[in-house]
Amino acid sequence: MTDERVDTLGELNGILGRLQQLRTTMVRDARDELSRRPGQAELINQYIADAEGAIMSLLNPAPGDPRDDGGLMPMIGLGDEVARSLGDSASSNLVPNYDDQINRERIWALADLYYIYQMERLGTFRVVLKLQQLFKSGEVRLSDGPGAMALYQYDRKRVLRYTASERKAAYRKVFGYTDATPPDGAEPNGPFHALMSNFCRHVSSFFENKRVSEVLRPNNTRETFGSMAVVRRAGLDLRHNLKQASYGNVAVLRSEVMVLLRDAFEILNAPDITRLFGADTGWDVLEEVLKRHLHERPVTSQRNRLAVTGRDILRWLAEDYVLTDVRTDFEALLEAIVDASDDWLTSAESLGLRRQLGDRQGHVIDFRPASRIKKPA
Repeated sequence: MTDERVDTLGELNGILGRLQQLRTTMVRDARDELSRRPGQAELINQYIADAEGAIMSLLNPAPGDPRDDGGLMPMIGLGDEVARSLGDSASSNLVPNYDDQINRERIWALADLYYIYQMERLGTFRVVLKLQQLFKSGEVRLSDGPGAMALYQYDRKRVLRYTASERKAAYRKVFGYTDATPPDGAEPNGPFHALMSNFCRHVSSFFENKRVSEVLRPNNTRETFGSMAVVRRAGLDLRHNLKQASYGNVAVLRSEVMVLLRDAFEILNAPDITRLFGADTGWDVLEEVLKRHLHERPVTSQRNRLAVTGRDILRWLAEDYVLTDVRTDFEALLEAIVDASDDWLTSAESLGLRRQLGDRQGHVIDFRPASRIKKPA
């Protein structure tokens, strides 16, 4: 970067004013081109925005610069340089944008926790514990093999792992789900579900409008109908909500429970376990135990899709993609989660999860028992 500085407010206003004049001139000179290719306007505006950013970066004084006093001395008449007018006062930069200050790793931890919640909600841990109970009681023909040994070892490290009540408390704190009491000093994150639904809905609507505009304007002579600003605002609202919920022991809990989840599926996929239930995969074992022994109607596919697509969407928000100003880039980046957003909305609707589920205090509760299968008389 250059060592030049913009010292006074008058200099800054003059340069920014000339930039706006340059924008007007460029638009006027490119009028014919803009009528044929409206996307050129975006390039012009991006050029001016980049120039403004470069100018604003010159407002920060170098370390040790004697003028690094916030412009106070010229304003009050001390020193060699005295401000004679407001234009002679020191120029200053803006504070960092709030939406730029996001810790990617903390949002990733929440994305994994959302995946864990949905996997627990569909019954993974309850099924393994039921298998362990059947193994201990001898109700199933299972005595040795990798699955039997894994069942024996499954909760040997229970003192090192988060309990079900601790996990439910974390889900309540981070997502507003379950009816558990959140950790002391924490508040349930009630708005999460509505914000997640709102963002997915706007992403889906944006691409619906894009497809319509491509049909009506096949030559891309004008920009698409979808509003970037609406999608960005919905995404930033959800990002802000996640940022506030990401503090605490979420990252540690995520790491430990992911190991627990892996161990659970190693048990379900063990050959002696799948053979016991005449199943092909661990997913088949899970559904068989839910139906035969827990008397629940499995919603495995829907919950698994919520887990996978929800994780992808939240990890996308951890990046700076939503802050992109160039429409072409924004559409290309957003396309990575459009199918995930549609899938998440459809899966939620198939489970009867409306846009806003809540209890009397307005907190979202989504840990209701799965639908029971009526036992034969």
